[in-house]
Amino acid sequence: MVKEAATIQVSAKKLFLILLAMALAGAVYLAYALFTHGFSAREKPSWVETYFARHARRIATPAGAKELKNPFPATPESMAEAQEHWVAHCSSCHGIDGRGDTTIGRNLYPKASDMRDAETQRLSDGELYYIISNGVRFTGMPAWGNEDSPESIWALVAFIRRLPHLTPEEIQSMQQPATAEESHGGGTSKPHTHAPGTPPHKD
Repeated sequence: MVKEAATIQVSAKKLFLILLAMALAGAVYLAYALFTHGFSAREKPSWVETYFARHARRIATPAGAKELKNPFPATPESMAEAQEHWVAHCSSCHGIDGRGDTTIGRNLYPKASDMRDAETQRLSDGELYYIISNGVRFTGMPAWGNEDSPESIWALVAFIRRLPHLTPEEIQSMQQPATAEESHGGGTSKPHTHAPGTPPHKD
């Protein structure tokens, strides 16, 4: 028992030293970044920034969210509504096909996620629901829990699962209402966007 307690104490000390070293390294890097090129989103990020940017979603999601299950079955009606919601409110950053290759998505930092990517698709339904509802701090992803109903967000989670499997014909059909919306009112688009700083939407 004494040996086990000593081993645990040594392990805890090592963990503390590792965390302290990481905190000091982070502080040094932030100071360096601030005084050399600031925090411009146009700068090519270092591997340190890239690492933390990629893991921002997981850091921002509590452990309990991973276990949440979608309580609403996917129906043709709910998927059609989710598709319309995606085109109107999400595609400005993430793109019609989910790749994130849009003017806004490319110029955010971190860049808008490729929603078809295996890393994103490995997130549980609960994690996706939490991210959409609560957003992720220090990124371009806002919280939509106050704007959309839980049922609407869960339907969107189900639609996100379909993004990697969209056919060219489906993508083309989704692009048509988006183009029509952009040309509405003499070439001006309606204010439906995930872009930071824009007014929230109401369905």
